Amino acid sequence: QVQLVESGGGLVQAGGSLRLSCTASGRAFGGYGMGWFRQAPGKEREFVAAIRWSDGSTYYRGSVKGRFTISKDDAKNTDYLQMNSLSPEDTAVYYCAADRGMSGPRWYDQEWYDYWGQGTQVTVSS
Repeated sequence: QVQLVESGGGLVQAGGSLRLSCTASGRAFGGYGMGWFRQAPGKEREFVAAIRWSDGSTYYRGSVKGRFTISKDDAKNTDYLQMNSLSPEDTAVYYCAADRGMSGPRWYDQEWYDYWGQGTQVTVSS
């Protein structure tokens, strides 16, 4: 069983930065990678970013490109989401997710992921 633990959320002013971390424990990874999703109040959960374990390829939703950076530390079984130039529209609970490698990657599809963290709140004040 894999457990994902996020950290790094908090309150920040518009224009500020935060870095989220997601550490996997109990790993028996044959998965393709890890992703980040977010859910704002009253809205559907949406894809934010993902990274492929094998070669570090990254994938982003359009609205965060150039502001967010996903990276990984293989030795620590951890990935990071560096978020810069934050705006109130980025306010949400952020979730990390990982797959078991049972099927080819669908980075943007939350149904493809098998494991989820508990979520961390990011609040951006105007």
